[in-house]
Amino acid sequence: MTAVQDERSPVRTAPDPSPAPLSDRLKQSLDAPARALREAPRRPLLAASAVALLSLVGYAVVRHFVHTSMVDMIVYRAEGAAVANGTDLYALRVTEWNLPATYPPFAAMLFVPTTWLGIPFLRVAITLGNLGLLALLAHLSFRLAGWPRRELRPIGVILVTGCGVWLEPVFTTLRYGQINLALACLILWDLTRSDARRSKGMAIGIAAGLKLTPGLFAVYLLITGRVRAAFVAGLTFLGTFLLGAVALPDATWGFWTRYLYDSSRVGKTEIVDNQSLRGAFARLLHTADPGTVATLAAGLTAVAGLFVAAWAARSHRWLPRAEAWGVCCAAVTAVLISPISWTHHWVWCVPVLVLLAAEASVEHARPVAVRRVRWRAAFWATLVAFLSFAMWAAKPLGPAVLHMGPLRQLPTSVYPWVGLCFLLAAAIRIRARRRAGGAPVVRLPGQRDGGPGAARERQQAPAAR
Repeated sequence: MTAVQDERSPVRTAPDPSPAPLSDRLKQSLDAPARALREAPRRPLLAASAVALLSLVGYAVVRHFVHTSMVDMIVYRAEGAAVANGTDLYALRVTEWNLPATYPPFAAMLFVPTTWLGIPFLRVAITLGNLGLLALLAHLSFRLAGWPRRELRPIGVILVTGCGVWLEPVFTTLRYGQINLALACLILWDLTRSDARRSKGMAIGIAAGLKLTPGLFAVYLLITGRVRAAFVAGLTFLGTFLLGAVALPDATWGFWTRYLYDSSRVGKTEIVDNQSLRGAFARLLHTADPGTVATLAAGLTAVAGLFVAAWAARSHRWLPRAEAWGVCCAAVTAVLISPISWTHHWVWCVPVLVLLAAEASVEHARPVAVRRVRWRAAFWATLVAFLSFAMWAAKPLGPAVLHMGPLRQLPTSVYPWVGLCFLLAAAIRIRARRRAGGAPVVRLPGQRDGGPGAARERQQAPAAR
């Protein structure tokens, strides 16, 4: 299949009117990785494996010399211990930084199994588990984008798993022992399933029960016409709340009436670790509380980002990879508008980079006469931004974070800039494709979709792209 054929391939998953039995689906899922490896070209697969292995060895060396605290993993373990021992969940303080619990009670309940393992073993297990989740996130990202050809995807998964550890959000997730990769996999797995699945939305609801921000994807489902899936997500989230309320009534009451609104428990808004719009405005305005200005900016971004996401998803007749654009726009919007978005929350850079790489690949496959470099430039600029560790290189000491000049603020807020540019690029892309494709074909009585006019449009579209 050529790159142009990938461009024409439908983005939305076709409904499956007669799903296979659960046992057969599980067997197919377990057999799929081995089958994919067998079908992949030998030499590129071996070369990719060698590069990935070398990268992971280098990462292991760097990790040995860099202080890898896995501090968030320790907090999760303490939350699980509080649930198991019946102590006050939101009164705990652990590590030298006196970190509190900040997640809903449902999340703390799921952390109980971590108390069965010692911390040294848990460090290794969480690291290996996150590497496995990185591979799964790469697979789901390729599936969402519908790129590259199926037999080449194992090569891509291996390269992303081996080399993706150097992306700053992934590196920091591994360093702190965070759960961001697990949340992203839950969400992408749900969004890449057929809309005909009655359970679609359940994984998003579970992710929102663990950490509230994924709830924005339920809104995305709703505004893109997947009403049933949106309600499934909402009801599942409600179920996580009820489980927490039954098992931990006092903690549930405290979280939803008090601790949720206490931003000081999460961290300081103005520090460069916070790569949300609110954090960027705090540094720009030289204040720890950017107030109404940041709130209005986040509100406008939420409306604009969700509009672009829905516009993309509903433009599948004109826009290749429409669903991938919609999902990535929703993800970028979520991390931009959250009051606190630590750098490791930006693990959504993986599907964003895969989408940009798909656009660049199709662009490169066009005839020289119509070839451009815009998406290749966008891909490399975005990749450099997430590999740069720019906010750490420019990080000032102590209170100096509120007294930075404009030029120094650019690298300390690099992710919000990348996110806003991505949303703008998406809007331009959608508008251009709609204008290039013209109005959708209007079916006259007795006329079928595959008429001569539609055929001419499909033949002419790749050159216009």
